[in-house]
Amino acid sequence: MTLSAEPIVYGLIFIAVLVLVEGVYLVAFGKSINLNKRVNRRLEMLDKGTKRDEVLAKLRKEMDQHMNSRGLPLYSILADRAQKAAIAFTPRHLILLMVGVSIVAFVGLTVGTEAQLAVRVVMGVIMGVGGVFFWVNSKAKKRLGLIEEQLPDAVELMVRSLRVGHPFSSAVSIVCKEIKDPLATELGVIADESSYGRDIGEALKAMSERLDMQDLRFLAVAVSIQQQSGGNLAEILEGLAKVIRARFRLFRRVKAITAEAQWSGKFLSGFPIGALVVIQLLDPNYYDEVLDHPWFIPACFLVGAFLVANLLVMRALVNIKV
Repeated sequence: MTLSAEPIVYGLIFIAVLVLVEGVYLVAFGKSINLNKRVNRRLEMLDKGTKRDEVLAKLRKEMDQHMNSRGLPLYSILADRAQKAAIAFTPRHLILLMVGVSIVAFVGLTVGTEAQLAVRVVMGVIMGVGGVFFWVNSKAKKRLGLIEEQLPDAVELMVRSLRVGHPFSSAVSIVCKEIKDPLATELGVIADESSYGRDIGEALKAMSERLDMQDLRFLAVAVSIQQQSGGNLAEILEGLAKVIRARFRLFRRVKAITAEAQWSGKFLSGFPIGALVVIQLLDPNYYDEVLDHPWFIPACFLVGAFLVANLLVMRALVNIKV
């Protein structure tokens, strides 16, 4: 019995690709881009002596550059998630990064496996592009999750500021200094845009569309309606904060209830692949007798399609809108 180490090598190379991408990002931007810093990135840039208009221009460029480059080849699959993650890499840098890690993966496959050249090229590209997409997607999920958690507290701070007599634009400026990133920098950009003459309701609406968050849309609509028809904005935002917090609790509860079904779907789709890997490790010649059968390759594609369909169906069943 001969054990094949190739599946393990593939997994290690993919992990190495993710570590390499994260390492390049930290080397390029250091801890100044960290989402969990107590001092938000905008204030840190201002404290270093950078002019306010230059900070605003830099942050707006980072926020908009990815969606403005959707027409670039191979980049359209990354643009939306990179925008929500506020990746400081430019689109060109991300494309070069995909090419670079694809080459690294190809070299790793060449050194660690005996696969054919075509297989190594295809797997290298898949690992390079897939690794960068996985990294960007994880950054986007983490950032949006933090914003969702911070939003109720931020709205409540706005309410307190309004009740002591501050105008809404000043309330936003105060909030962006009191909370942490990532929401602090987003609100700081809105405060700066407002000070330079942009309508704050319009700025909030643009932010909600860019991040594609329903709670932010509620905030933008509430502010826009109050600007047009008047009313007690503090009272409106207080009710909104309660609604957002209740929706967040309900979302967490739904997520906990559906966790079993989600993991069942992942297990049912991943078990055949895991079984295949174990079989190849224990007996690499197990499928030799059927490899030449005309139905073998179509059957493999059919099984793969069923596994993907299982994941999609289970995800649709547990994707409950809150």
